Amino acid sequence: MSPQAPGSASPACPVCLDAAPRILMHVDGRDYLRCDVCEATFLSPAQRPTAAAERAEYLLHRNDPADPGYRCFLQRLAGPLLARVAPASEGLDFGCGPGPALAALLRAAGHAVSLYDPFFAPDAAALARRYDFITCTEVVEHFHAPATEFARLDALLRPGGWLGIMTCFQTADARFAAWHYRRDPTHVVFYREATFHHLARRFGWQCEVPGKDVVLMRKSDPPPTTTRAHSTP
Repeated sequence: MSPQAPGSASPACPVCLDAAPRILMHVDGRDYLRCDVCEATFLSPAQRPTAAAERAEYLLHRNDPADPGYRCFLQRLAGPLLARVAPASEGLDFGCGPGPALAALLRAAGHAVSLYDPFFAPDAAALARRYDFITCTEVVEHFHAPATEFARLDALLRPGGWLGIMTCFQTADARFAAWHYRRDPTHVVFYREATFHHLARRFGWQCEVPGKDVVLMRKSDPPPTTTRAHSTP
C-alpha cells in the first residue's frame, strides 16, 4: 500500500476513536498514523497481519517460563502489582501466550490466576467472570481494536481491581523508524505514557507508572450507598 495522499480520509484512532488522526510516516512499506488526542501511533488498518500470520510469529518467540531472565523481566510488572493487590486475590492473565510464566509467578505468590489468549488459551469461560486484577504483558501493542479491548478489560474488573500493563512506551518520533518494537510485524499500536492517562480519564481509572514501560490502572470503587432516614409520623 502506498502512502495516503494529503486530504484523503484517515481511519479513526483505534484507541480513543477520535476521527481525525494524521499521517505520521511511511517506513519499510508501512503507513503509520498519529492521534493528537490520545497520542497513540498506529499502523494503517489495511496493513495489519492476518490471524494466521500473527500466530506464526508468536510461535517464534522464546518466552520460556523456566528462564530466570524472562522471569526477572516479568517481575517489572509482578512486583508493583503484588504490592497493591490483597492476599489470595483472583486474577486473569489476558493474552498469556503459549508459556504463561507471569501466571506462574502470581500463583506462587498465593493468587488464583485464570488464563485467556485468543490463540493459545481461548477459554470463553475465563471471560465470563470478574477479577481482582488483570495482567497484560506485551499484549496491548497487538490489539487491532484497542478501544473495544480496553472496554472489555474494564468490564472484567471488579470495582477496586487493578489492570497491570507492560508494553514499550513510544518516545521520540525521530527514533520511531529504527525502533525494534516497531519492526515486529504483529505490533500494530504504540502507546505513550500520555495515552494511558487518556484511557484512565475515559474509564475513570486511577493511573500509576511505577517503572519503565509499566502502567497500573485501578478501577474506581462504587459510590457508597446512602440510606434515607424515614421520619416517624
